Amino acid sequence: QVQLEEFGGGSVQAGGSLKLACTASMGNYRLCEKAWYRQAPGKERELLSTIIVSEGTKKYGNSVKGRFTISQDYAKTVIYLEMSRLESEDTAVYYCAAKRCGEPSFGFWGPGTQVTVSS
Repeated sequence: QVQLEEFGGGSVQAGGSLKLACTASMGNYRLCEKAWYRQAPGKERELLSTIIVSEGTKKYGNSVKGRFTISQDYAKTVIYLEMSRLESEDTAVYYCAAKRCGEPSFGFWGPGTQVTVSS
């Protein structure tokens, strides 16, 4: 069973930067796509960015395009989310997710990490 865990959350002032990491263990070799989501209080979960594990193709949601960057390590077991020019609206719990090849949705999720941006 794939296990995901996020690291790097915390508090930062508006305009600052933060880098999140997500490790995958137990079955990472079968994962084809990984993603970062977030959920703010009272709001729906929002897809921020995805990366195709094998080729590194990246996509971004409009709300973070140009400010956030997704990447992965050489071993393709860790994904990162570099966040810059953070705004108070970026305050949320951030989750990483993953799915196996051929599956229609992200079936594996980390527990989430809190990011708080103060103005």
